[in-house]
Amino acid sequence: MWSAAMWGGISGSAVLLGALLALFLEIPKTIIGFIMAFGTGVLIGAATYELVGESVQSGGLEPTLIGFLAGALVFTVLDWLVSARGGAGRKRSEGGKAAKGGAAGGLGIFIGTVMDAIPESIMIGASLMSGEGVSLLLVIAIFISNIPEGLSSTFGLKKGGYAKGVIMLLWVSVLIISALSSLGGYVFMEHAGEYTTALIASFAGGGIIAMVASTMMPEAYEEGGPFIGLMAALGLLASVVLDRL
Repeated sequence: MWSAAMWGGISGSAVLLGALLALFLEIPKTIIGFIMAFGTGVLIGAATYELVGESVQSGGLEPTLIGFLAGALVFTVLDWLVSARGGAGRKRSEGGKAAKGGAAGGLGIFIGTVMDAIPESIMIGASLMSGEGVSLLLVIAIFISNIPEGLSSTFGLKKGGYAKGVIMLLWVSVLIISALSSLGGYVFMEHAGEYTTALIASFAGGGIIAMVASTMMPEAYEEGGPFIGLMAALGLLASVVLDRL
């Protein structure tokens, strides 16, 4: 059970790692875009194989369709609400509205990052229920995608006037929330039936795909330019390899 919290914490620690890089190093925006694009490809593969694909196999098409559409819709609505509070730039190194929104913008960035992290971490915990160990594809995909999120979000918080200590405290709390969400996913879904498991997994998959399309892809292209498509393709190819290991 506690290994679920550990793996959730590991995936969440990537946000903290990205924040440390942003606070103490000057990272070229192009590199941030390349990392984000690669993470996008890996994350799309993980959502497809580990969440949506497994949902169809275990629970059937009905719960998968319901869960996936619900996850995409819920994320879209929440993302719209968070963006209205200044969180639209949480994955943008320019800071988006955070630079102008001050405390409200910083709060929006934090809430948006937590909103991204919870469904990802829940499914990491749930992947342990098979008895074959954690899904390394999910952990690696989420870890890779969280690094540029920590980078870009931290740039936004810095532009919003947040002190380094406060920024670190926010990202440490994201790590803790990720660990607890993963633990909760394991405990809750341990007793769930195949239909419920498929519903929740596809819900997370829908939310992740909506998040990738609305936040990660646009930011990656803005930072990295035309080569972003190649990096995303390489990320997806890497997810295929990881899924077969």
